[in-house]
Amino acid sequence: MNKILPRFVVSAVLAGLLAACASAPEEQDETRGWTAEKIFTEAKAEQDSRNFDRSNKLFEKLEARFPYGRHAQQAQIETAYNHYKNQEPLLAFAAIDRFIKQYPAHPNIDYAYYLKGLVNFNEAQGFLSSLIKQDMSERDPKAARESFDTFRQLVTRFPDSKYAADSTVRMGYLVGALASHELHVAKYYYNRGAFLAAANRGKYLLETYSSTKQVEPALGIMALAYDKLGLVELRDDAKKVLFKNFPKSTVLDESTLFFDADWWKPW
Repeated sequence: MNKILPRFVVSAVLAGLLAACASAPEEQDETRGWTAEKIFTEAKAEQDSRNFDRSNKLFEKLEARFPYGRHAQQAQIETAYNHYKNQEPLLAFAAIDRFIKQYPAHPNIDYAYYLKGLVNFNEAQGFLSSLIKQDMSERDPKAARESFDTFRQLVTRFPDSKYAADSTVRMGYLVGALASHELHVAKYYYNRGAFLAAANRGKYLLETYSSTKQVEPALGIMALAYDKLGLVELRDDAKKVLFKNFPKSTVLDESTLFFDADWWKPW
């Protein structure tokens, strides 16, 4: 014959089960009782071993348990680095922006800007690789522009930073890459008979990236496009500027202008 257990016994059993469930995750947490320094050290060790997910989990625990210490501040930028190395740009941007917003006077704030520039720099490689294949790319080189702007902020605000020299070099590369993109688009328009669009793109290149090697072919496109449009005065002006700056230029020959194997290279 079944006996009905007293209500208080059932409640006690349930309470015990709930307590066991609640305590189980804590009992399995190897970091229980660790100091902030120990968690940080272990997270860095995982980072050095390229175990970025595991490293970030430890940094998250560090921030949750010791939110106001110096280790927690550094954990944020280390988390951003992990996302960057793990090819998670959106998560990296979020972590970097949070760090910059919360700690604008942090001693490593220059590194935060440098890292942000690097994340965008890597993203910028995609649109340049499409130029190498000489396909018409509809991608907006937004990442390249944002990378340039971030590196410029770093160099302007922290000229003595140890990251300033490398940032300057990358800025030079990005300017060349952006100029190559504009030249690519101008050639695309010209080849499709959109001569006014081609000329305008060449003009924009001249005005925006005047110190790059892409200026010479841009002037050639402008002169050729204006000629196709019957705009004689503008054609002659473009030619004058071209030969004044590049006396031996051959870019008015379409076979040279459009079959230069190195036209897309930033340098």
